[in-house]
Amino acid sequence: MDLDFELNSDFIPLCDLLKYCGVTDTGGMAKHLIAEGMVYVDGEVELRKTRKIRSGQVVAGDGFTIHVA
Repeated sequence: MDLDFELNSDFIPLCDLLKYCGVTDTGGMAKHLIAEGMVYVDGEVELRKTRKIRSGQVVAGDGFTIHVA
C-alpha cells in the first residue's frame, strides 16, 4: 500500500499517522508495531511512538509506505 498523507499542521505523532492512514486499526496496535521495530522513518528504524513526523518525510514498514506532504 502506497499512500500520500496531507499534513495540516506542523507535525503528526508517528502512532497517530499509522492509525489515520489505516495501517493499524487502533493507536495501541500502532504503538506495538513501532515498539517491535517494524516502522522506518526516512529509511531508519524508529522506536519512538510519538516521533514528530513532518512534511517531506517517508514512513514505511512491511507492506506500506506513507509519503507525508
